[in-house]
Amino acid sequence: MTHAAAISHPPSLMTVAERTLREECQLSQSSNVLLAVSGGSDSMAMLHVMASLAARLGMILSAHGVDHGLRAAAPMELDVAQSFAESLGVSFSRAKLEVSPGSNLQARARAARYQSLRSRASELGANFIATAHHAEDRAETVLMRLLRGAGPQGIGVLPPRSHDLLRPFIRARKADIMGHLIRHQIQYSEDPSNADTHYLRTRVRHGLMKELAAESPGIIEHLNSLADRMLEFSAGDHARMPGLGRAQVEELQRLLSSPRDGREIALSGGWVLKLERRKIMCRSNGSVS
Repeated sequence: MTHAAAISHPPSLMTVAERTLREECQLSQSSNVLLAVSGGSDSMAMLHVMASLAARLGMILSAHGVDHGLRAAAPMELDVAQSFAESLGVSFSRAKLEVSPGSNLQARARAARYQSLRSRASELGANFIATAHHAEDRAETVLMRLLRGAGPQGIGVLPPRSHDLLRPFIRARKADIMGHLIRHQIQYSEDPSNADTHYLRTRVRHGLMKELAAESPGIIEHLNSLADRMLEFSAGDHARMPGLGRAQVEELQRLLSSPRDGREIALSGGWVLKLERRKIMCRSNGSVS
């Protein structure tokens, strides 16, 4: 008698989020969490997952949406988000801001959004604010920081928990999120600015990241691992942390724009950042870390 071989399936989005909240965010019982919900795919999936996990993890949830005053469709998108939140038993509030168009628009909008979220969290007595950043967001941010010449502390971005911020999806992939939305038939909105190549993140997402993925299919995992390592360095011996100067950043830009095995960048303190066997690695004294 023969038996069918067991098929290994990747963990569900809910499983990944629960593990992240328990093990990496170390969420305590009765944590009061404010969810940042825009109506987009990521935040709507987070709203559903967090509401499903609330009783099991002992979370008190509420949600907050921000209209930056930049798009006419934003109020309707928040209407959909509010209706979905209330159907899940999660209270929903919103704020209307006025972010004027101009330079550094995304950075100014982000700062205004977090100010609104923290103000609402204070009103509710919430301990944490949860955002729906995922692994691709983190990888893109690492590349953006590298291209701008950030050092180790700037590269160690978007950890699962930082101060009052929780990122339950940071170990999940975008495909996990989209699969969850389809499986549970969750409606979401698309922000057209996500396709606007005027923004660096969009160019990194649709240009540089795709080129890197063609050379290294595991680039998302490698960049997330690099961010984790830089966080460890930042929390440890600062004398051992690598540094990036202008020459190193320029070389890294060349490496990323035309990735080839064997290319490497010398950092201070004997550290080397290298593209080897289609992986970005950090070396010290001849050992891969």
